[in-house]
Amino acid sequence: MASDAPMLRRGRKRRTGSGRMAGPAVALAGVWIAAMVVISVGADWLAPYDYAAMDLRARLQPPVFMAGGSWAHPLGTDDLGRDVLSRLFHSIRISLLVALLGTVIGAVLGTAVGLLAARCRGWVDDVVMAFIDFQAALPFLILALAAIAFLGNSFVLFVAVMGIYGWERYARIVRGLTFAAQAQGYAVALRTMGASSWRIYLAHILPNVASAIIVNMTLNFPETVLLETSLSFLGLGIQPPMTSLGNMVGFGRDYLLTAWWIAVCPSAVIFLTTLAFSLLGDRLRDRLDPTLRGG
Repeated sequence: MASDAPMLRRGRKRRTGSGRMAGPAVALAGVWIAAMVVISVGADWLAPYDYAAMDLRARLQPPVFMAGGSWAHPLGTDDLGRDVLSRLFHSIRISLLVALLGTVIGAVLGTAVGLLAARCRGWVDDVVMAFIDFQAALPFLILALAAIAFLGNSFVLFVAVMGIYGWERYARIVRGLTFAAQAQGYAVALRTMGASSWRIYLAHILPNVASAIIVNMTLNFPETVLLETSLSFLGLGIQPPMTSLGNMVGFGRDYLLTAWWIAVCPSAVIFLTTLAFSLLGDRLRDRLDPTLRGG
């Protein structure tokens, strides 16, 4: 016991040190996420120009911090003379909206399927697990490309495709936690008191697994952002005249040597946004996961 004490103290010091280092990073991540939310809500008022307005006389102007740049276009212009800053603000709005809707749809779908499997069991559980394994084994990008290629491209369909992404994670988590909750004392007591099964699941078990769902949503959100930007980069996501971060990167890839800011600005936003949500998700997992708290 005495020999284990120094190891335990060193472990606590390492965890405390890592927590101190992670604190400022999580705070900066929160500030960045708050800024993205403000930009998404107020893009129409914050953007200095119409994101689709073209001015060929001002095409390929550099950002203000480069030679030849001006404050009229702080982040420069693209090949059609459109203001990069204005397009960036509206692209942030569209990309985050699609990712948010897709994450919420996936969470609701996966939670419902997980509860259904835990409630019915038997062949229903077997079918659900077969679909979960199929979804987990198939690269989703290929499935999304096939769905959009065969069914056509529209904003509603694109959001629906984003919603299918990641549902199997929620279903697996909710199914496992529901099985564990069914064996706990409060569920058994409610059942003996005559409460209906769905009341037990929706009013008592679901709130107890909500923290795990929220953590998974924060971790799934940046992946959905990357998926949206990947499909838009390939030309199968958001279509003109609408704009998104992946759309901007796709249009700017032909000008990386002559007008790098067209692609680099949205790429930097994608990187920082996904990093911020990943840091926030890790911190929420550390705070809300009881197994990690116990460690």
